[in-house]
Amino acid sequence: MGSQGPLYLGFDLSTQQLKGIVVTSDLKVAHIAKFDFDADSRGFGIKKGVLTNEAEREVFAPVALWLQALDGVLNKLKEQGLDFSRVKGISGAGQQHGSVYWSNDAEKLLKSLQKEKTLEEQLEGAFSHPYSPNWQDASTQKECDEFDAALGSQEELANVTGSKAHHRFTGPQILRFTRKHSDAYKNTSRISLVSSFLASLFLGHIAPFDISDVCGMNLWNIKNGAYDDRLLKLASGQFSVEDLKKKLGEVPEDGGLDLGKIDRYFVERYSFSPDCTIIPATGDNPATILALPLRSSDAMVSLGTSTTFLMSTPHYKPDPATHFFNHPTTPGLYMFMLCYKNGGLAREHVRDAIDAKVGKDSSNPWANFDKAVLQTPALCQKTASDKMKMGLFFPRPEIVPNLPAGQWHFNYDAKDQSLQETTEGWDKPLDEARAIVESQLLSLRLRSKGLTQSPGEGIPAQPRRVYLVGGGSKNKAIAKVAGEVLGGIEGVYKLDVGDNACALGAAYKAVWGLERKPGQTFEDLVGQRWREEEFIEKIADGYQKEVFEKYGQAVEGFEKVEKQVLAEEAAKHGKA
Repeated sequence: MGSQGPLYLGFDLSTQQLKGIVVTSDLKVAHIAKFDFDADSRGFGIKKGVLTNEAEREVFAPVALWLQALDGVLNKLKEQGLDFSRVKGISGAGQQHGSVYWSNDAEKLLKSLQKEKTLEEQLEGAFSHPYSPNWQDASTQKECDEFDAALGSQEELANVTGSKAHHRFTGPQILRFTRKHSDAYKNTSRISLVSSFLASLFLGHIAPFDISDVCGMNLWNIKNGAYDDRLLKLASGQFSVEDLKKKLGEVPEDGGLDLGKIDRYFVERYSFSPDCTIIPATGDNPATILALPLRSSDAMVSLGTSTTFLMSTPHYKPDPATHFFNHPTTPGLYMFMLCYKNGGLAREHVRDAIDAKVGKDSSNPWANFDKAVLQTPALCQKTASDKMKMGLFFPRPEIVPNLPAGQWHFNYDAKDQSLQETTEGWDKPLDEARAIVESQLLSLRLRSKGLTQSPGEGIPAQPRRVYLVGGGSKNKAIAKVAGEVLGGIEGVYKLDVGDNACALGAAYKAVWGLERKPGQTFEDLVGQRWREEEFIEKIADGYQKEVFEKYGQAVEGFEKVEKQVLAEEAAKHGKA
């Protein structure tokens, strides 16, 4: 690649910062710049990127902050010497579910930007409401109840939209907005998601939603490929459905669509080429799976404080406990997502209990935990006749399954499928090291059942590869158990793109949108250019027939465990 080859710019507008990454056609990173909202912004009084109204459980961000940030990142890239005229395409990733409310003057103001002034100085009147609800917002319980009931049940809402109602989802947020800020809603010409808001700034007019990000609204009928009129009627409140439809706009199916050329403001202020093309921006979670060429049935497990599971799958099997989105680039594929509150914190509790018993290893805080995981046989079965030991370990209330904080221990006999809640035979806390890792992975296997494909004759359905990301991905003991429980015919890999996954995914999306041949998929184009050896390392074997089958029996027991604890908790609270 010569020094004058094309460049592509990807943005990540997250809760606490805006990041811009510039890549070449062969996906090499040429520049990175970021604007930290708390450290770099002026005049907003934010904390961790947001403002809060605790009385109403509201969490929101000033939209003007993001305008300030965009000029800030572009100025930093300019200081680094980026030749903006070489940037051929731009895409972005935005924190999912957040909404931006444009005023009736928005289009006029976007079209008349002057290069001498900042975006913040010129777009104050472009918004009917100055704030965007953040994904941490929990003010919409009433609206969520209405959404869950609108189609008869949570199950049917998930079947239609890919998810049950959630506080942060845009549909319930819009319904609350029509009630709390009815005058502002009346004066709203268009509603953007955070992703399409970013694309709109570069286009100089309101951009459409992305085909994947629209699925985070509880408004889009995924199977029909259109808004669901019943849900639009609910979300529009006292106002008309047709008016809300106009505010939301059309949704193109092509994730790599040429939306148009960059607005002249950026050409005149930063010397972008007038031919620079804007590609639809997507949500942060869809962008994450674009940070590597994740193929159908590949699974990505994020092992941070919480646990997130992402998979690309041709199967649409929604459930209230999960999220389904259209794939951001590939028609016919879906993105399956699970979010757990309990991840690293739960493992740390067991680790600390083991250290208290055997003495801490100051050179490696995980040494005793890892030793216990590796020395304990699968499901703590020392002999084939022993019962399987399994449990739930939730230091904080869990979403999947919906349970309060607590610990539950069980012995399960796979032969007669009997289950007993007990710690009999448990060597606590040593057995709990293996049990907690297994419980987190068994939950993933249970809920991804039926979404993977068989990699060959006589081999059970399983992921092609399992990619581990986040802090826990460095742990070889966890990786070993991940391969045993989840399979992965090609193995378990550690993926390290730092904290740049969303911005990289957006930049790669821009490359694909502009350089693809007719019919060429994102996975094919990026797969040919992506340098696997720079980002991934195989750290454990995947599928092993005997142990995989044993965990298959354990999944049935684990499902019984969850159901029993859920029933006990419901009985406790009079919901039986």
